[in-house]
Amino acid sequence: METTHLGFPPLTIAVFVGLAIVALAIDLVTHKGDKPITLLNASLWSIFWVAISMAFAGFLYVEHGSQVASLFITGYALEKVLSVDNLFVFMAIFSWFAVPDNLRHRVLYWGIIGAIIFRLIFVVIGTGLLAFGPWVEVLFAVVVAWTAVMMLKSGGDDEGIEDYSGHIAYKATKRLFPVWPKLYGHKFFITRAEAEAELKKPGNAGISLAAKGGLFATPLLLCVAVVEVSDVMFAFDSVPAIIAVSREPLIVYSAMMFAILGLRTMYFVLEALKRYLVHLEKAVIALLFFISAKLALNATDHIFHTGWSIDANTSLIVVLVVLAIGIAASVMFPEKPDEVGEK
Repeated sequence: METTHLGFPPLTIAVFVGLAIVALAIDLVTHKGDKPITLLNASLWSIFWVAISMAFAGFLYVEHGSQVASLFITGYALEKVLSVDNLFVFMAIFSWFAVPDNLRHRVLYWGIIGAIIFRLIFVVIGTGLLAFGPWVEVLFAVVVAWTAVMMLKSGGDDEGIEDYSGHIAYKATKRLFPVWPKLYGHKFFITRAEAEAELKKPGNAGISLAAKGGLFATPLLLCVAVVEVSDVMFAFDSVPAIIAVSREPLIVYSAMMFAILGLRTMYFVLEALKRYLVHLEKAVIALLFFISAKLALNATDHIFHTGWSIDANTSLIVVLVVLAIGIAASVMFPEKPDEVGEK
């Protein structure tokens, strides 16, 4: 069978690219308005994105066998689980910027576009670094373990909301553009003429415009910038974790890509269920330690030929079982009412 430099035949790459483009187009067309997404709507769309991903997994199974399909599903499930913590951070960002529910999906859309682009860059770099030898896997293992330790030390404490005015993306955007301090519909920019017209309204009497500049950034653009940079920081952790599952760039990227495509609707599901999924972060931490151990075992096997490694099917079982335990624990041992009130 003819293969490309990615290790897969042109048909497999074409199917992946075609599905990804169609999925992005569907997402863009069906969520153009500024209407809040209901829990039912978000749940149905989340099921749809999972179905699309499993359809690609089925294609991989038919074309390349159970091993490749298992690698894809493991990477997909792992990226989904690791994204949970990212989405909780996005909730805090939206809260600080006071972004209304009907505009959050717009910010998430551009955030996801950025995630798709930056993860492609990181996957190419990450899989390329593996050519330098097994010590790179040791480095990846340390990065993933460090992330797990930091999450463990934080203890899931979300008291108070971080002040994002000190965020590097916030400061950089303010240096590039003068800022209009209020939301202006769903726009990321407001012209000087529009700003001057807004100043005439009674509620904006105390606002002054910068002396220069014909275009002003709105808080929505600042929010997108913070979301984008925050996601890039998360990618430093998630990419090494997915690379632990497979070294094949197409498997790694397709798993991440399909997981990311469903994140926008998954956000609204998690936002509604956040108070009930109180132990899910513990499952994420456990999986990060597992992935770190998998990377370390693979590295020692390559260096010392120990014969110790964790195969794809075992990885998939561990990921699914730990995720199920996290959800089951949240149902069986929910947060006490007084604890909810304290947060």
